Amino acid sequence: MHLAELPRWVTARALAQHPSGSTVAGLAHSEPLALMRLGAPTLSPDRLQLRRLAVFAQWTDEAALDRFLREDALGRHLADGWHVRLEFLRRWSTLAALPGLPVRAGDWDRDEPVVAVTVARMRMREVPRFLHWGKPVERLVRDHPGTTLALAGFRPPRTIATFSVWRSIREMEEMVHGGSAVQHPERHAAAMTERDRRDFHHEFATFRFRPISEHGAWQGRTGIVPGAR
Repeated sequence: MHLAELPRWVTARALAQHPSGSTVAGLAHSEPLALMRLGAPTLSPDRLQLRRLAVFAQWTDEAALDRFLREDALGRHLADGWHVRLEFLRRWSTLAALPGLPVRAGDWDRDEPVVAVTVARMRMREVPRFLHWGKPVERLVRDHPGTTLALAGFRPPRTIATFSVWRSIREMEEMVHGGSAVQHPERHAAAMTERDRRDFHHEFATFRFRPISEHGAWQGRTGIVPGAR
């Protein structure tokens, strides 16, 4: 997962590229997204930050990623930002663009750090319902004491994603199931119940990753990912 502050035209060009149409060697899939501030008003510049790009990408190996950061035009922009390299652990549901991931890969300790990513393709007619149920969840994740970073991203017209870094799997799971020691801890569980009743999305998947290494800085911050080298 990459985060970078870029000229607007660089972000706009990245968003316009089809995520599966890359000719970059070793890049299996990418999701370029304009950053959104979790919990921001719906009609707000913070919901589509064209100077801030997130890229969620699947690579065949780290050598391909390193080559991309050195030699590709977009890669060199991203190299000046921040990124965390991830090891896949778990998925719930699936994306057509990422068909080969197993449901589970390996084991984990509930007290180890974790990175959670969700990617969804919206049903446009369900956007008002999604905002009604989703905004409280955005604020829950954004303000949760267990997160060290929590962001969202959007690629028009229908892709939305969230990215959060947690101090532990335990704290993330407590949030998901409504067991956190915060005000109104049931917000995420309630939204998932509503989604099960009538889906907001054409497709939706949640992924869990182990952080491997952290590179660069984001808005002057380093050491965002606990346990990463």
